Amino acid sequence: MSRVKEFDVDEACDAALGLFRRQGYEATSVSDLVTHLGVAKASLYATFGTKHDLYVTALKRYAERTDTRVVSELSKPGSGVAAVRRLLDGYTADILGEDGPIGCFVVNAAIELLPRDPAVARIVERSWDTLEVALTMALERAKTQDELPGGSDPATLARFLLTVLQGLRVLGKGTDAASRLNAAVSQAMRILIRD
Repeated sequence: MSRVKEFDVDEACDAALGLFRRQGYEATSVSDLVTHLGVAKASLYATFGTKHDLYVTALKRYAERTDTRVVSELSKPGSGVAAVRRLLDGYTADILGEDGPIGCFVVNAAIELLPRDPAVARIVERSWDTLEVALTMALERAKTQDELPGGSDPATLARFLLTVLQGLRVLGKGTDAASRLNAAVSQAMRILIRD
């Protein structure tokens, strides 16, 4: 007869997600996870597998949640440029908010573990691809609405904005983040707005 889990698996995964996001993969020990999640080591391994398996599960969960939110924001009807502006403003607010210095789990994972970890690389690349496609679609909508400068290529602009968004996440960890982020967002919008 199998034993009933003495903890909520989703809550434990979310707790691990928070710990990995704050500390990173290498700096988080199995002992840290056991203490933070409040589970026995054997239960941790039986439920999630290795520390790496749990990290990958937590990262995938974070990426899927974030990607869903971003795609939803960029898919709202109306101005494509306004949708991009809302996204940039939302990123800036998140970065400058209480959890901002912790950073984005996807960006943190990319910095710490790419390219040497193929499982993490797949999740990070999928997340970036999802964001780039959603940006491209919003910018294609903006182009049909005659919001972009003449000759603008939505796919190229989307890749540029993907780079800006990921850069914002990195710059948000430093000092004077607000002025750097606001300047970058302002410049990105100047590039997008039709004269």
